[in-house]
Amino acid sequence: MSSGTSSGTSSGTSSGTSSGTSPGVHRPDLADVVTAFGYLLHAAGVPVTPERSGRFASVVVAAAPRTEGELYWLGRVTLLTGMEQISAYDAVFGQVFRGWWDVADSRGDTASAAPTARGRAGEQRPDGPGVPSPAPSPSADATSRPGPDDSGDSDDSEPNETVLATASSQERLAGRDFSALSAEELDELRALIGALPLAPPLRPSRRRTRHRSGDEVDLRATLRRARRSGGDPVVAIRRRRRLRPRRLVLLADVSGSMESYARPYLHLLHGAVRATHAEAFVFSTQLTRLTRALATHDPDLALAQAAAAAPDWSGGTRIGAALKVFNDEYGRRGMARGAVVVIVSDGWEHDDPALLGEQLARLSRLAARIVWVNPRKASPQYEPLAGGMAAALPHVDAFVSGHSLGALDEVLTAISGDAGATHGRGRAARPRPAAARR
Repeated sequence: MSSGTSSGTSSGTSSGTSSGTSPGVHRPDLADVVTAFGYLLHAAGVPVTPERSGRFASVVVAAAPRTEGELYWLGRVTLLTGMEQISAYDAVFGQVFRGWWDVADSRGDTASAAPTARGRAGEQRPDGPGVPSPAPSPSADATSRPGPDDSGDSDDSEPNETVLATASSQERLAGRDFSALSAEELDELRALIGALPLAPPLRPSRRRTRHRSGDEVDLRATLRRARRSGGDPVVAIRRRRRLRPRRLVLLADVSGSMESYARPYLHLLHGAVRATHAEAFVFSTQLTRLTRALATHDPDLALAQAAAAAPDWSGGTRIGAALKVFNDEYGRRGMARGAVVVIVSDGWEHDDPALLGEQLARLSRLAARIVWVNPRKASPQYEPLAGGMAAALPHVDAFVSGHSLGALDEVLTAISGDAGATHGRGRAARPRPAAARR
């Protein structure tokens, strides 16, 4: 009896010590933790698949991480596929594994990822200003997080709320006309417009690069390669021209009739200048170049500088005169040559419309594409009967509305030159609107 009792006690003590948990305490299941973690990452925008979650669990079992830093890097190398997913991963990791350690402190340095003191119960940690208070262990905290089918009031719902808030804001503003938005909604619109993917079409450059399906044989490279085969050019090395994005030039009407659309399109100009090094202009009674004013990273400062640089804001409309200044001072000097020119205006011209048609004809001979954005076109009753619009249409490649966030997709399609957004200027079979022939 004594030996049996002794062995049973010894066995139970040994088992309890090795498991690291006291009797009666529930040990978290690794599969549940990994599943909940992957679910939250997927809800936050990280495309985590069941295969990656299984790989993460296998790596955790094989490596047996002892610190939050080691666990962080195991999850990062097995669950992520791109650098853009790191911020969402950091946020979810910090909410699921509630350690005081900041993952940004050791980002990029795997050797020093493990902190010297951890926030687990019963461990010492350094004291001092700026050191957060200890939190429960990762495993214990992970078990308190709801899984895919659970619900609760815990903080791990924040990634879902953030994603849903962004999606609902975009859906709510997608179909609304810019002129009907409040000041708060215009502030929300700034980030959405700044994230639009501007992609000007590509053009062949003068420089050439090696390519297996190139249209020209690189004689020097071929002869150098022939040395490996005794001077016999067995392999012909070919090359072709490199492709470069075309220059993007945007001219926005900031006259009184376009005042309600000026601010959203200034956000678009700001994003285009930063993302594609585009050239930005505004015009009312005169032309003002805003490229340098909009080049700053601070959108509020950029808009303030833009408003200060244009003294004729909300004035009259002289589109033809503004285009003449652009052609004389910028266009014929090379800025518009082979570029995609986007003009945002309702077409209300105070001067003679013939001047507008003449200057657009000059511009069409320089630019690769001319895109005219008129928010009034969104109305079902709209017809381009105004003198300025009727004079402009024969020289325009694409005529779109761009009156809302959803309609900006048409603008981006017209800029990229995809089929269906162009009128085919310069082609024999180019259709002309009936109103433009009046």
